[in-house]
Amino acid sequence: MAEKPQEKDERERWDDGLIARRAAERAAPEGPAAEGENTGSTEDADDAGGFGGSYGGGLRTRLDALHELVGLSRTRVESEALAEAGRVLDEAAARQRLSSRHTVVALAGATGSGKSTLFNALAGVSVSETGLRRPTTSAPLALTWSEGAAGLLDRLGVPGRLRRRPLAGGAADAELQPLVLIDLPDHDSAVTAHRDQVDRALGLVDAVIWVVDPEKYADAALHERYLRPLAGHAEVTFVVLNQVDRLGTEAAELVLDDLRRLLDEDGMALGEHGEPGATVLPVSALTGEGVPELRELLARFVQERTAPERRIAADIDAAAARLRPAYVADARTGLGERSREEFAGRLAVAVGAQAAGEAAERVWRRGAIRACGSPWLRLHRWYGRHRALGSTDPRLASPVEEELTARQRVEQAVRIVADEASHGLPAPWAHAVREAAARGAEGLPEALDELAEGLGDPAARPPRPAWWPAAVLAQALMTLLQLFGALWLVGQIVGFVEPGLLAPVLVMVGGIVGGPLIEWACESAVKGPARRYGQEAERKLAEAAAACGRARVLDPVSAELLRYREVREQYAKVAGPRPSPRIVGMGGRVGGRGRGGVPRLGATRAGARVR
Repeated sequence: MAEKPQEKDERERWDDGLIARRAAERAAPEGPAAEGENTGSTEDADDAGGFGGSYGGGLRTRLDALHELVGLSRTRVESEALAEAGRVLDEAAARQRLSSRHTVVALAGATGSGKSTLFNALAGVSVSETGLRRPTTSAPLALTWSEGAAGLLDRLGVPGRLRRRPLAGGAADAELQPLVLIDLPDHDSAVTAHRDQVDRALGLVDAVIWVVDPEKYADAALHERYLRPLAGHAEVTFVVLNQVDRLGTEAAELVLDDLRRLLDEDGMALGEHGEPGATVLPVSALTGEGVPELRELLARFVQERTAPERRIAADIDAAAARLRPAYVADARTGLGERSREEFAGRLAVAVGAQAAGEAAERVWRRGAIRACGSPWLRLHRWYGRHRALGSTDPRLASPVEEELTARQRVEQAVRIVADEASHGLPAPWAHAVREAAARGAEGLPEALDELAEGLGDPAARPPRPAWWPAAVLAQALMTLLQLFGALWLVGQIVGFVEPGLLAPVLVMVGGIVGGPLIEWACESAVKGPARRYGQEAERKLAEAAAACGRARVLDPVSAELLRYREVREQYAKVAGPRPSPRIVGMGGRVGGRGRGGVPRLGATRAGARVR
């Protein structure tokens, strides 16, 4: 059978697999479809476009946010964790396409609870088989009060031969026109196919009426398999204690109190004391006791036409609870400025920025001293260096290599910053952050080496201050004075010059003392510029290494953290406002007298606790 264009468009809308960054960029949802009168056949009504509707308000916002959440998380969160969210989106889209005028309510219960008898009592005619043979109901049976629910029944898998209409009942039936009542097989049936039908139908209907009897109302299978997992769906849940005609008034009150206690332990909020929640009602399908009240309650419930939205909202709550570990962080997340600075500092150490700066400072100072030093001191230092190069003294050997190599330092720096960035993140996003850091670390040591080579050795050609030529000229003058004084004395000794020791000695001593003084002055003057030159060389190399590390590691890590913040914002929209401890769901108008002001038999939950 060819796929309908509308179904194809709707499926692509939810399952496009694209990353949606902003909800505002998408087209605004269409308004509610017009609900016209349907007097034709079921098929014509489905094709007429008069069914379905648009979710509005907070539910539309939550669905859009859940859609974006799934799209943003496809490559980060495991598909199993997103499967429930995808199912909710699919079911919400499917329910939106179908009749918004109808509310599907399922009757569910255990074997012998009188579920089919209650179904017949609500219909006003025997449409569901009852008897002692178990299980009696082997397939879902539908009861509709109006036309136009064929699509809903097709979705539930109810065959045409099992679709019934009640007898005309006047005004009471007129109020039940939006109701689609489904009689499900027994949830504790020995036939596996029956239990599978119940489980599938409970995921599709808008509301559930659980029919229990005085003997099996505390059955562990009912509470552990159904009521406890569906506690968040309290607003679309009714619990009917059937067969109260077998109990006296006092016994019925005690059973009701115990039933409410069990539901409270299951986490299911009860609609009492002005709180929204499940409704507990005593009936006797056999004698008709409580059946009119149940019909009136159902009439008010379906007339509100909010059950589908409440059901979907509860499904979203359940999906959000399952996804919480994947989106809610345990602590404050992100990379602080301190972490970034420490990462840059570790890269600077790995690339040897400090050593390069110190080498540049030493070269500049050595050049100044060499240029401005006296020839005799330079000759002495040359001899000392030459002797040190040929010496076997272990104290003069080359220093031992440091414990950590440059590559190890880089890997350690990346590992530390990845741990700091992923601290407190949910497991999928922490793994994504570490993967981004690891990808950036590949080739980072080589990139830093190329960077250092590109900048060149700052100690290779240090700049020469403008005063160096003057200092060199002064030092040469001091040397000439020494030589002139020495020649003057030699001339006096051999008799070429008239004797007189004072003048040549003063000239010679002036040259001898002046040379070291000029060298000392130059060495003192070069300390500041040499230190600044070394610091500048260290800063340039450190900044270049930090920029390389930022581009390869910090930016990808920051992108993952930004992505997590985006999905965290979407998850906050999906989760919605935090409910109070006793209220679960979207809210409703349920008072202490039940939905629609129907009086209840038995004490309140608080009264049961007092007793």
